[in-house]
Amino acid sequence: MHSMHITTSQATAQQQYLQPAGLYDCSPNGYTHVVAVQEPLRWLFVSGQGGENAQAELPDSFAEQAEQALANVRTALAAGGAHMGHVTKLTVLIVDHSLERFEHWQSSVRQHWGSGEPGDALPRFPACTLIPVPKLALPGMLIEVEATAAVAAPAAPAQSQTSRTAVVA
Repeated sequence: MHSMHITTSQATAQQQYLQPAGLYDCSPNGYTHVVAVQEPLRWLFVSGQGGENAQAELPDSFAEQAEQALANVRTALAAGGAHMGHVTKLTVLIVDHSLERFEHWQSSVRQHWGSGEPGDALPRFPACTLIPVPKLALPGMLIEVEATAAVAAPAAPAQSQTSRTAVVA
């Protein structure tokens, strides 16, 4: 049986952020190796969001598209009663990935998630996978961001004995 040594760990009420021993410190790259969640939860699965605004306008700039894609994720989460701190996993697709685009992505990420350092009021980085791709669904689309979020489920109301009894006719 393998034991996992944790070098650093930080937790919220439902989420624990793990930096396992033996893996490099990924926080400078804007993600967490492992995010553990504790039930009961309500899961939100946000479809890939591109850089288009509410009028379906898509800027030419990768940096603008990255910022708008995350703003779109934030809007979608809010519709489900969640915020960026509830995001446990991101999948990011970047067309013609480069170091320059990676740096723009990092800048956008840091507007919504923090380093986890003491005093940082922003939520911790979610787990993240970045996938370079040759193109996306729409012409001119340079980035797409999919999110999974875990929100604490409200406690189920206690049922009285009479409400649990079925009446059979």
